[in-house]
Amino acid sequence: MVRFTVLASGSKGNSTVVSGGRTRILVDAGLSCRELFRRMRAVGEEPERLDAIIVTHEHQDHVSGLSVTARKLGIPVYFTEATYSAWKRWITPHHKMSYAEWREQGRKQAAERQAEAVEAEDADPEEREAEGTLAAVEAAAQEAMAQETAVKPAPHKADPSWLPAVEHFQPGKPFTIGDISVSPFTTPHDAVDPVGFVLGAEGIRIGYATDLGYIPPNVREQLRELNLLLIESNHDLEMLRDGPYPWSIKQRVLSRVGHLSNDATAEFLSTVYDGRASYIILGHISENNNLPELVRVSAERALSARPSLVTDHLLLARQREPLSSICF
Repeated sequence: MVRFTVLASGSKGNSTVVSGGRTRILVDAGLSCRELFRRMRAVGEEPERLDAIIVTHEHQDHVSGLSVTARKLGIPVYFTEATYSAWKRWITPHHKMSYAEWREQGRKQAAERQAEAVEAEDADPEEREAEGTLAAVEAAAQEAMAQETAVKPAPHKADPSWLPAVEHFQPGKPFTIGDISVSPFTTPHDAVDPVGFVLGAEGIRIGYATDLGYIPPNVREQLRELNLLLIESNHDLEMLRDGPYPWSIKQRVLSRVGHLSNDATAEFLSTVYDGRASYIILGHISENNNLPELVRVSAERALSARPSLVTDHLLLARQREPLSSICF
């Protein structure tokens, strides 16, 4: 049996469980570990049976619970190399030195160098030779200690980016995790290397495409001959333009590396979509710039314009509660 469960979809967190055969994977981990586990158990999924996490991109609403979840379960995480590097930069804290701190550090270092030079001038030749020998011994000891320390891995509690195992994949190159095949494809979004997925098991094909500014040819080709399609319908154009977001964020959302509007998704469904899926799930619906009623009406009109489409179910993914599992 193949089972697909959207735990959350939206700007406050995204995560989905896909199971097939004896394998269960989590697509993104954008909720806290505790909340992910709570929602999984609420729909009859056992967190302890997850085999891996696969990541679409490094934005916070897709990875905020990633490290804790992976460590708690001891499971591998699959990223593209660029996404992994970006995630590590995001999760690792950095101390930013102020200008005053930088000046004070420079003053102390200059004073220390000057003091060392004065001491060296005051010492007699025999003392300088002895100090030089002692300094060499101390330097060798420090180097040996540094090498010994370097080979010992830092405890993961001190490193927020530590994961039990990391696997890299490349867009366009399918791979497998247990009984589930994964075909990643590039999506146009303002992340370093964003992807969508086609997931396959037991002859069932599931398309997963959210966080994309438009639907380019490569994505159209991937979203064919599916049994289930999850695609984004993020915002209503008028609500976004008249809404509370600053203009810079509105421009980002509307750009070709932003998010799909209801109109863009409807155009895809009415012109390109092949009508093979038994289920269409519309996700990543904005709570500020959209309404579920607008999403549904827009998609239903698009589908009704093509009577040949055989979609049996049109569902809306939610932010605050999971959808009921879909089984094949």
